Amino acid sequence: MTRRARVTALLGLVLAALCAALGSASPAAAHAVVVATTPQHDEVLGYAPREVLVTFSETIAVVPGRVQVLAPDGKRINVGEPEVRGRTMRIALRASDRPLGTYLVSYRVISADSHPVAGSFTFAAGAPSATPPLPAEADATAAATLLPVAKYLGYLGLLLAVGPTLLTATLWPRRRPRRGATIVALVGLGLIAVGTLGTWIGQAAQVVGAPVGRLSTADLRAVADTDVGTVLAVRLALVGLAAALLPAVTRGAAGRRRTGALATVGVAGLVTWPLAGHPIASPVPPVSIVLATVHIAGVTIWLGGLLALTVFLLRGTHERVLARILPAWSRWATLAVAWLVTAGIMQAAIELGRPPALWESTYGRLLLGKAALLAGVLTVAAGQRRLIRRRVAASRPRWVTRAAGVELAVTAVVLALTAMLVQTPPGRAAGTTADGVTREGVAQSLTTDLFTLQFDVYPAVAGTANSLHAYVYTPQAKELPVAEWTVTAALPEAGIEPITVDVLALEPHHGSAEIHFPVAGDWTLRISARTSEIDRSTATTTVTIR
Repeated sequence: MTRRARVTALLGLVLAALCAALGSASPAAAHAVVVATTPQHDEVLGYAPREVLVTFSETIAVVPGRVQVLAPDGKRINVGEPEVRGRTMRIALRASDRPLGTYLVSYRVISADSHPVAGSFTFAAGAPSATPPLPAEADATAAATLLPVAKYLGYLGLLLAVGPTLLTATLWPRRRPRRGATIVALVGLGLIAVGTLGTWIGQAAQVVGAPVGRLSTADLRAVADTDVGTVLAVRLALVGLAAALLPAVTRGAAGRRRTGALATVGVAGLVTWPLAGHPIASPVPPVSIVLATVHIAGVTIWLGGLLALTVFLLRGTHERVLARILPAWSRWATLAVAWLVTAGIMQAAIELGRPPALWESTYGRLLLGKAALLAGVLTVAAGQRRLIRRRVAASRPRWVTRAAGVELAVTAVVLALTAMLVQTPPGRAAGTTADGVTREGVAQSLTTDLFTLQFDVYPAVAGTANSLHAYVYTPQAKELPVAEWTVTAALPEAGIEPITVDVLALEPHHGSAEIHFPVAGDWTLRISARTSEIDRSTATTTVTIR
């Protein structure tokens, strides 16, 4: 294959990997998960609470104006901004005007690893509403697509920037032109900048819950006030410094001071990736940050150097020169692979938390896929190393080129998996999501011309004693005293006529009874309440008895 054909093939694989990342993007890329709520999800209370507590798996920060509690009538009932202490968010509710029915809690927060987290849950006071309130819908599809693509471009830029720069500064033959390698390295820096800006835009879209096309300048500026915004801004500044220092280094015209400065900028730039991802929120952040940085450094040195070697040096370089370059490069690559494998295994153990998460969580399954592809690549690389150690690789550059092409082709897909992996909740968060309340029995809210009736029947099972609790309220959700209760239950399809049930008035607006349903079926329940000498109304409904 000609050099142009090889470059074209590699670009095709890069585009295919980009499509893989694009097609696998998920709208919900949350990394912190809700582990507990008070009230619980779908819980039915006998009263309207004065606060809501939401506990996450890691520390969070509230997105201003994006946490709300909607009352059954659709009105916002939370007071001010929530209070956050560590992993728990406390939402205060108004002390008055808290009607009965279904409440909706919706939230948008920033997790410790910088990823926006959005969600909602419901609970009911008295009994669930027939039509619960709904949150405003937000189109996050574009942001969910943009972020993994931006991550992929950033990783690809790292490979292009690091590999050619490292080879031209150390192993590059004097008589080989350096212009192409310099251009590729600068293109890599450009891709890093584009990926960083894409991440910034995607972050803004997810934070405010708005489509990318509707973001305002204020929305974009708001990212700068977050931790991830600071990290992304520092990364862009480091890219600018690297672009100023890199040409002299790749031309071989830089002194030790400028070369050292570029190396320092490069290491600092690598650290920005774990600072804006999973490692910052791991159980041991300092260890995870170091491991992630070493892992990224190993990948960029190995694959970036392999790309530069394949495109610029394997063809057209004298055999004796290759005989000196390839062994040195092989030693570097071996050390880089040892770094990335060791650091990767240790970091995976931290992020998974427990062995079953490797196959039970999406994060673990993506990790298995990445490991399988990487194992195949390392097998090919081991074959290359044997050729180099036998000192026959320099005389067979086509073999080395073909093997390198396979490595680069597979790792293009590995990069796509990595872009998806960093947007997926870590395995240690799997199985920690808060469970909803398992409903037993029947709870309903009924409205008549006189009052609102909230009642529940527990456990709604035939052949056993069932308890009934009924509450009566005015249309304004005020307690309405009942002078007389009348409750009947009938099953017409089985020929069972209405059975009158004795009701005990526990409170002025609260009646309680014990009902025995002899057989299962859809029973007709009539609850009548007299609230004055002349005012009486009846609510009729059907309840399913198991």
